[in-house]
Parts: sequence; structure tokens; C-alpha cells
Amino acid sequence: MRRIRYQVACSLDGYIAGPQGDTGWIPAEPEIDFGAWFAEFDTLLMGRKTFAGLPLTDPEYGQLYAGKELVVVSTTLAAADHPHVTIINELSRHTIESLRQRPGKDIWLFGGGELFRHLLALDMVDTIELAVAPVLLGGGIPFLPAPGRSHRLTLTEQRRYEHSGMVWLSYRIEPAAAQTN
Repeated sequence: MRRIRYQVACSLDGYIAGPQGDTGWIPAEPEIDFGAWFAEFDTLLMGRKTFAGLPLTDPEYGQLYAGKELVVVSTTLAAADHPHVTIINELSRHTIESLRQRPGKDIWLFGGGELFRHLLALDMVDTIELAVAPVLLGGGIPFLPAPGRSHRLTLTEQRRYEHSGMVWLSYRIEPAAAQTN
């Protein structure tokens, strides 16, 4: 079964975007190969706001999305208006399990703290892969909006990037049964 991996950049004070949804504060890191990073996935799972902000027609970044299935969780978008996108109108364990059971690569939970919170509550997220940027935003879109429940994590990888000062932390989310101890 394909894993759902929440990969996201985050400020040191816990925000994935600034107050206006801005991400310009994320430092450039020459050691990160975005092409190789995107190649690990064939499906990007996101909320409506993240989808609306994608640079799909941008000459520099648009090619990163080519060949990827874009799955958008939204109660307001109509599938007929977005024929090349899979729209999920109702987020449920069954819907996400169906997506995970399709053949293919891992699924990138691509931004969206609210969607992360909902999928975490359904025990549908396998890993958290967090690039912590050396910046304090003081407000914005939180990494994990309240309310949420406690989850135990196991650190599986860590990396420090000298140029940008970012730290990459990868965690496996422990199964719910292991969390009752």
C-alpha cells in the first residue's frame, strides 16, 4: 500500500505559510534537488487553497507537476471545471484507503495544515517530513491547526543544510494502537 507522506517547510515557530499564505520566507537550498524530490511521488494530495496557489503554468516550476495526479479535497470545486484533477468532495477513511491502494508511488500530502489535521485524525498519514527554516513568522498558517490529538513519532532521518540553515526532520507516525501505552 502506498504511504501518505506529509512533506512541508515550516518556520521555527510552527507555520507553513505566512499570514497571507505567503511562502517567500522559505530559504533557497542548493543541496535540495527538487526534480528528484518530486520524482518520489506520482500523486499530490492537497486542499483547495493549496491547489489554487500552484504555479502550474509557471515555466520554471510548472514542469514539476507534469505527469502527477493532482487530488484536491474540496467541497466547493466542481470536477467539471477541473477535468485534469481528481476532486474529493467528502474526506473519509474509505476514500483515502482507495487512493492508497491504487498502484503507484507514495502520495505527497502537499501543504495544507487543515487537511493534515483531518488525515491525521483518520490515522491516514504515515510520515512527517519537515524542513524547519531558520525564521520566526509570528503568525500565519500553522503546521498543525487546533484541535488535534496527541501522536507519538519516531525520528527516522535528520539532515542539516549549511547554506540555508534549514534542518530536515523525518518522522514515522506510530500506529494508534502503540499510542495508548
